[in-house]
Amino acid sequence: MTDPFVFPPWVDRLRPLAGVLLVVAPTYLVALAYYGGSPQTTDVGYRPEQPVAYSHVLHAGELGIDCRYCHVNAETSAHVLVPPSPTCMNCHTRIAPDSAKLLPIRQSAATGEPVPWVRVHDLPDYVYFNHSAHVARGVGCVACHGRVDRMEQVTQVERLSMGWCLECHRNPEPHLRPQELITKMDWSPAGDPSLGARLRKQNNLNPSTDCSTCHR
Repeated sequence: MTDPFVFPPWVDRLRPLAGVLLVVAPTYLVALAYYGGSPQTTDVGYRPEQPVAYSHVLHAGELGIDCRYCHVNAETSAHVLVPPSPTCMNCHTRIAPDSAKLLPIRQSAATGEPVPWVRVHDLPDYVYFNHSAHVARGVGCVACHGRVDRMEQVTQVERLSMGWCLECHRNPEPHLRPQELITKMDWSPAGDPSLGARLRKQNNLNPSTDCSTCHR
């Protein structure tokens, strides 16, 4: 009679496999959680559908409208606002005033209810980021947002991860430009590789890499 509490012989052959799984599985799960949830793998390329098909190619590119006409507080506030509907209607009371595409804008302007725009560049709540502090120190819009003037639909092009921010804080020179060129998307140093270093010295820029800078 077989003892019901004795495992069959083939179970012994599984013991080495079980040992391997106990070692490999936690490592695999941790790696999956890290890389699967990393902004580098989840957010780059994020391009949500918006309630209105607003073309930055047309407005910022072809028409050359400055970023600050719509995002009026980009230089003065920690958080940049989506333009209110009356800003859009400054032009569209005369330009395509009856367009079906602009119906949500017209309704918003008439009722005071905001258009439910979907934020593209949205940092976690545990991260402190002051937009005006970066703009005031010569970091151009394109450094974080990319060539928005070439985007029919705004897309996240940078990781916006902690590592990405630290890379810039440790080496800000490539991202610095004269203050008057902050919103000029197609600007380049034009063969002056030392410009960033001069601007950093001129403005006494020493970005902090301390944890409390962004996690307060």
